[in-house]
Amino acid sequence: MKIALFGHQFNSFYLKKIVRLVNLLIKKNTALQIHETLYYIIGPHLKQKNNILLFDRYGQIDKDTDLFISLGGDGTLLDAATIVRDSNIPILGINIGKLGFLSSVSIDETENSIDAILDQKFDIDKRTLVKLEEPTSLFGNLDFGLNEFSVIKRDTSTMITIKTYIDDYFLNTYWADGLIISTPTGSTGYSLSCGGPIISPESKNFVITPIANHNLTVRPIVIPDNCRIKLKVEDINKDFLCVLDSRSKALSAPAELTICKTDFQINLVNLENKDFFKTIRNKLAWGLDKRN
Repeated sequence: MKIALFGHQFNSFYLKKIVRLVNLLIKKNTALQIHETLYYIIGPHLKQKNNILLFDRYGQIDKDTDLFISLGGDGTLLDAATIVRDSNIPILGINIGKLGFLSSVSIDETENSIDAILDQKFDIDKRTLVKLEEPTSLFGNLDFGLNEFSVIKRDTSTMITIKTYIDDYFLNTYWADGLIISTPTGSTGYSLSCGGPIISPESKNFVITPIANHNLTVRPIVIPDNCRIKLKVEDINKDFLCVLDSRSKALSAPAELTICKTDFQINLVNLENKDFFKTIRNKLAWGLDKRN
């Protein structure tokens, strides 16, 4: 099996566990590719370094790679998606972050998880991405996000005005600090913190969630993900931010943006003992009561 490993800086507490994982993969005769940043951290601690290939960007991973392992939190997995892109390589998120909705496998579960993957005991969970279709020049070839696309006011400026259309049908004018267009994957992220609903991953929907909307009767709305969403930010000479997951670009109003879903999906590895509802139940402590 050919495996790629990806990760950023992490707490030194996890170093031995990550090195143990890599040594385990070497022992199981997997062909390894390691992201340069991660290799510079763990390389000096590896027992064997022969035949390990390095990569640092999209296109440098072998096309026949069987598995892409993201070591970190959900933010790391979002970055992993920008490297995997449309290659269809499955991503396994191993959580060494905090909450871990996407990276739901604990670092202490890695040995059993690797054994399950080598034994083909897993499913593939296909996740929809959101894309900024226009303007094309704003994010270049990184014009997609696994979680959400957001329009946000800059600094402490006053709220912005966003006219919103769904397939050219007028939806609403938002007077708010911003607007989030979330995938089902992103529904447990920024959108959730702004009052949006949790959407199960297989739902073919987007969620439009206002950020601190001026009119309290305006609520989040769920729409089909085959729609095109057009945003018109009309405030004259006012700068605002366009954000795709963790990447942001400044833009000046008036401006018009078009958002849709991508023509590819991200494949997440779903182990047999993991499921979306179990994850949110545990992560959000649903049903827990100290009286019990």
